Amino acid sequence: MKKFVGAALLSLFTVSPSFAAKVVIDHYMGQTELEQSPERVVVIGFGPLDALDNFGIDPVAVSNSSNLPSYLSKYSKDNYTSAGSLFEPDFETIYMQKPDLILVGPRASAKYEELSEIAPTVVFAAKENQGYWEGTQAQWRNIGKIFDIEEKVEQKIEALDAQFKAIRDYNQSNNNDALTILSMGDNISAFGSQSRFGVIYNDFGFLETVENVKTGTHGDVISYEFIREANPKNILVVDRNSLKGTPDNDIRKSMDNDLVKATAAYKNHKITYLDVDAWYLSMSGVTATEKMVSEIKQTVEL
Repeated sequence: MKKFVGAALLSLFTVSPSFAAKVVIDHYMGQTELEQSPERVVVIGFGPLDALDNFGIDPVAVSNSSNLPSYLSKYSKDNYTSAGSLFEPDFETIYMQKPDLILVGPRASAKYEELSEIAPTVVFAAKENQGYWEGTQAQWRNIGKIFDIEEKVEQKIEALDAQFKAIRDYNQSNNNDALTILSMGDNISAFGSQSRFGVIYNDFGFLETVENVKTGTHGDVISYEFIREANPKNILVVDRNSLKGTPDNDIRKSMDNDLVKATAAYKNHKITYLDVDAWYLSMSGVTATEKMVSEIKQTVEL
């Protein structure tokens, strides 16, 4: 009898279940249940990596890319295990990391099902029809819920939300318009309110200099004559070419022409070259969003 009781007590200690709190995260690809405060996190994408970095979460593996934003340089492949590229995860390496959570950005979201077979996976991307700031807040709140840092996240959101509102109110009160362009090789493309740069119009409150711009991934290819005819008050430039380091496609030199010089934006010193890391690579990251807000505040002189 004593042996039986002893064995029973031993079994209680050895098979006692974990009482770690579980959370359910609602995200772009569905819902994911996982244990709160995971310790081994794999990150695919610069937006989610930026957010984790800002909130003090250290991953075990990250995306490898030659275009790693300078402010995230400590996450180079020399210091962290590579989880693959921004688009193609390294499934074998990720599996070997024994992750408790995989956080994946929009560029690799198509691999969600395969990644979910390795570990609980959450997609760090806005849902369809969500604006930039609305979707970004949702991603940060997911991080807050996962890592039990909700108060810290809300403080960050509150501070930035006030700045978004101030910029939006200023632009709407002053009927301030903007033309957003992206350099792509030898071409320049315009982007409107329904594009990847919709934040400029929907959240920062600029009017569209030109309405009904095509909403494709690569925008609407335009000419410098188009810019002159549109005559925007503000020109906001994202220099994608700078990521490839091609001096032959220097957008600043290309913009230095008589057609652009005839615009109100040029005459009033309202051509702004935006941080490509923040606006193109790490969107919805915390540092990226802070950079975006700071640049637009400088543009409108708030």
